Amino acid sequence: MDHVDRILEHWHQERADLDVAPMGRFGRMKRLNQCLLQHMRKTWAEHGLNAASFDMLAALRRAGPPYALSPGDLMASTMVISGTMTHRVDQLEKARLVTRVRNPNDGCSFLVSLSDKGFEIIDAAVTDHVAAQARLAAHLSLDERTHLDDLLRTLLKALEG
Repeated sequence: MDHVDRILEHWHQERADLDVAPMGRFGRMKRLNQCLLQHMRKTWAEHGLNAASFDMLAALRRAGPPYALSPGDLMASTMVISGTMTHRVDQLEKARLVTRVRNPNDGCSFLVSLSDKGFEIIDAAVTDHVAAQARLAAHLSLDERTHLDDLLRTLLKALEG
C-alpha cells in the first residue's frame, strides 16, 4: 500500500457510494509530478538554474543554430505571458546567459540569443537532466516505460484536444 491507497481506503469508509479510483489515479500523478520536480530542481540547481531559466535556455538550445528566438516564439515555447518573458530575459541577460540581438529579418525587433556561457551551461544541464530522468525511470522495465509513454500520450491527446 502507498500513501494514496491509505487515502482511498479512508474515502471508501466515508463514502462507500463513490468510486474513488479516479482520485487515486490523479493523486498518484500529482505526487509523482511533485517528486520528479524535486529531483529535477536538484539537477538544475547544480548548474545555477531553476525551472524557469532551464526552460528558457532549453528552448533556445533546441531551436538549433543560431540558437536565437523572438520573444513571441519563446513565449509560445515556454507558455508564459509577455511580462514574465521580459523579466526572464532580463534575468538571463544579467547572468550573461543570453543576449538581445537585432532581428536580421526585421530591424525594429530583436531576438533572444544564447551566449557562449549560456550554451555551455544548458548543454551540461540537459545532459545531467536526461541522465537524472533516466535514473528515475529505471524503476520501470523497458516495456513498462513504453506502455506508460503510450498511455500518457493518449491521455494528453484527449485532454489537450
